[in-house]
Amino acid sequence: MELYASYGYRNVTITDLQNALDMGRGSFYYYFQDQDELFYTCMERYFLEPKQRALNAIPEDAGIDQTIAGMQVYLHSLEEALLSFDLKAINTSNVNDLMFTAYRLFPKLYRQAQRLALKELELWRKAIYHDQRAGLVRGDIDREQVALMFSQVKNTYDPGLGKAQMNFSLLEKTYSELHHLIKIC
Repeated sequence: MELYASYGYRNVTITDLQNALDMGRGSFYYYFQDQDELFYTCMERYFLEPKQRALNAIPEDAGIDQTIAGMQVYLHSLEEALLSFDLKAINTSNVNDLMFTAYRLFPKLYRQAQRLALKELELWRKAIYHDQRAGLVRGDIDREQVALMFSQVKNTYDPGLGKAQMNFSLLEKTYSELHHLIKIC
């Protein structure tokens, strides 16, 4: 994944992958049909599976605090994965290119990502609804718009800005500030 994030999918060769994985060509093809299969596996492992686990751990009747806590688990797993890479070589355009390339090459991956985004949005809607019913959140807010804002918080992270921007606590603060804006004081 570090190679793909550093150089982009199109610029990584089978030889690069073999060297990074410390395996011969025969071993590579024993485990993976081709480079596309490895790329798909990487994208799924680093981006979709952690989000799926985090969303599945959030109860359907969770309030906003519990949903924020669940999303923080997801963010911490991303942070841990990214911090294991050589961040000096990673730039935003490569990371964005990876996602667009993965979705173009693998419509199934794109559909998985869409389902997760919709599941997350629904969890935010329910969390806001539960907190409104409990009298913890203002009743005059547009639940749909606020759910969209909560679901987009993590999309403001820019991995290409380098290690100085690897502070995921900024995202946690954004969740907290957004929650504070809609709370009943």
